[in-house]
Amino acid sequence: MGQRDILPAALIVGALACTGPAAAQSNLEKLSSFRTTGTPLDIQTVAQTGPKAEAIKRNLQRIKLPPGFKIDLYALVPDARHMAVGPSTGVVFVGTRKTRVWAVTDRDKDRVADEVKPFAPSLEMQVPNGVCFSRDGFLFVAEHNRVVVFPAAEFFYEGPDVAAFKVVGQGELIPIEEESYNHGARVCRIGPDNKLYVSLGQPYNVPPKEKLALYDRVGIGGIIRMDRDGKNREVYARGIRNSVGMDFNPKDKTLWFTDNQVDGMGDNIPPGELNRATKPGQHFGFPWYGGGKVRTEEYKDSTPPPDVVFPQVEMDAHAADLGMIFYTGKMFPAKYHGGIFSAQHGSWNRTKPIGARVMFTSLKPDGTADKTEVFAEGWLTEQNEYVGRPVDVAQLADGSILVSDDFAGAIYRIAYAP
Repeated sequence: MGQRDILPAALIVGALACTGPAAAQSNLEKLSSFRTTGTPLDIQTVAQTGPKAEAIKRNLQRIKLPPGFKIDLYALVPDARHMAVGPSTGVVFVGTRKTRVWAVTDRDKDRVADEVKPFAPSLEMQVPNGVCFSRDGFLFVAEHNRVVVFPAAEFFYEGPDVAAFKVVGQGELIPIEEESYNHGARVCRIGPDNKLYVSLGQPYNVPPKEKLALYDRVGIGGIIRMDRDGKNREVYARGIRNSVGMDFNPKDKTLWFTDNQVDGMGDNIPPGELNRATKPGQHFGFPWYGGGKVRTEEYKDSTPPPDVVFPQVEMDAHAADLGMIFYTGKMFPAKYHGGIFSAQHGSWNRTKPIGARVMFTSLKPDGTADKTEVFAEGWLTEQNEYVGRPVDVAQLADGSILVSDDFAGAIYRIAYAP
C-alpha cells in the first residue's frame, strides 16, 4: 500500500473542516475546552502487511550490525521522523515534516506494531516534526511555528478529539516573516529542570549579517527553553546552524545535540557535529565556523564570539546527523550503557553519498565523548542508492531501540539476541 492509498474519506472530510490557521485555532480552542470538533469518528489505520512490508524486510537483510544484534520491521509509518515513546503504555508517537503525527501501538507487546493511525486528526498541524514526553506523561508537539501539549495522549488517542492546549501560539515560536521551508523541522525535550527545550534551525545556509541581532534575540540558530506552559522563555544555546536531535545525559544532566553544517564548501568539509552544552549561554560557533573549526567564507574576516564551544565529535561531512538518544536500557551489552545512539540521514549534495546509518558514541568517565563508530549501516547501496534514510532513535521499555526512516516510511526495531 502506498502513501497515497492511506488517505481515507474521513480524514479528507476532517481536513476540509479546518482548512487554515484560523480554523485550526478554533479546533484547538474547542479541544482545550473539552468540546467536540465534529470530526468523523472513523479513523483509518495504515495496513501493516503487503508488498511494501515484504520489500522493506528484504532490504533489512542488507543491514550490518555488531554480532548478536538483529533488526526487524516494527511498523510501516509514512514519513516517519522523530519519535516519542509513551512512558506508561509504550505507544510510539511519530512526527513528520508534513501535517500529521502518527500513533503506533503494540498492544500484545510482541515488539511488532499492531496498529498505526493518525493522532489527533481534528487538529491541523504544520510540520509537527518534534515530539517529546515529560516524565509525567504529557506529550509535547513542536511544529514549525507552534507548540501544543496533549496531557493524556497515551490514553485518549483512540478518537479524533484529544485534549490539547497551546504552549506557544501559532506564529509565536519565531517571527512569521522568518518562516521558511528550509530548516523548519523542530525537535524538543523536557530537561532535568522540567523545562521545555526546543531547537530553532537557521533559515539560511549561512545567514546575512543583518539577521544576526534578530536571530540572537529570538533564538533562531539556537536552542530555547521555557516553562512547560510557555512562560519564561529564554535562549539556552546559540551558534547552532540546524540541530535536529538532542537529549540530556541522565548522569550529569548536560544537553547534547547534533548539528548539520554548511553546504557548498566541498565533499569533505565542514564536519558534522555532536555537541555538549554544560551550562546556559554557551555559543557553538556558527556562522563564524561552518562546522568544527572550519571558518565560513562569509565570516572569515570577522572575529568570532569569545569562548566558542567546539564539538565533542566531528562527524563525516554532510552525513546529516539528526536524532539521538542516551541509551539507558539493559538489553544491550555493557559497552553501550550510557552511550549515545545517533542517526545519520545521509548526504544529498556529495559527489559520493555518505551516511544513512546509525552511529554509536561512548563516553569517558568525565562525561565527555570517547569513541564514535558505525553501529548499523546498509541503507546506502553499492550503487549509491538509498533504500532507507534513518532519522531518529528511540528506546523501548525492554531496552531495544527503534530507528525511524522517512524515506522508506518505516520504523525498525534493533534488539540484542546473542
